[in-house]
Amino acid sequence: MSVIAPTPGRTAPASRPPRTSRRAGTGRLAAALLSPTLLVLALVIGYPVVAAVRLSFQVSTEGIDPRTGFVANTSHYGTGNYATVFTDDRLLRPWWNTTSFALASVTLEVLIGVSMALVMHRAFRGRALVRAAVLVPWAIPTAISGMLWKWIFNSQGVANDLLGTQILWSSEGFHAWLSVVVADTWKTAPFIGLLVLAGLQIIPGELYEAARVDGASAWRVFWRITLPLVRPALVVAVLFRLLDVLRMFDLPYVLVGPRKHSVETLSMVAFNEMTNLRFGSAAAYASVLFVYIAVVALAFVKLFGADLLGRGTRSES
Repeated sequence: MSVIAPTPGRTAPASRPPRTSRRAGTGRLAAALLSPTLLVLALVIGYPVVAAVRLSFQVSTEGIDPRTGFVANTSHYGTGNYATVFTDDRLLRPWWNTTSFALASVTLEVLIGVSMALVMHRAFRGRALVRAAVLVPWAIPTAISGMLWKWIFNSQGVANDLLGTQILWSSEGFHAWLSVVVADTWKTAPFIGLLVLAGLQIIPGELYEAARVDGASAWRVFWRITLPLVRPALVVAVLFRLLDVLRMFDLPYVLVGPRKHSVETLSMVAFNEMTNLRFGSAAAYASVLFVYIAVVALAFVKLFGADLLGRGTRSES
């Protein structure tokens, strides 16, 4: 039995480290790189959330101190604020206003935004000017936009002149709700349009050429090529807008006004409780809104998780 000696001048290949050790090293490096960001998020977001939840369980009561005869405030921890929130009929109405604003506005913004993106994606003279003009409504601050639309929806404003009516848009009723939807759609539809336009620009042109060779109609090309490939960008845009509308406050507050039942949202109710120095109740409303937004976001991510989170990269074997 002969033994083969190693060739002089050559070294045996080094053994590769185990896969588990490589993954552990990558995990430690990722944790080290993300730790500053996570620390900032914990201080900026985590602490206010915990403080608000703690404040929501602080129940304050007023009474006469028998020893001094003066009004005294006493506080204790309990679920009294949440019992008031869920038993009071003021929760259902702002919750429905918030949800209806989200459904109506986001639906209209998706339809208008996708149409705007398809128009801006086509090659025509003055396309750069059109793209810049589309940014104007989105760039205007929401408070300024609310004041602008408040002038438009005035009893003697442009809206009534065009419609030939004398509607008091800033009062109670469906028209007040509709004015907020119109103003919000006008302002934020360009946001969805720009994100969808970014998704359209990465679609290979060869796909459209092949579809034209096959004789596919424009509608079939949109449903079979454009919409599936632009879907990830559209899903992200819809999620951003959905979360933004659910916390809507400034637009209905400026456009219609506070304490209007037709447009009062959960954020406006929490602000109203805070201005009346009912901080525990305001924190309870804010916590309910926070949980509601978190549930909607998790449900949305669960339905469209592959588009939002991606498939990731597979480590080397």
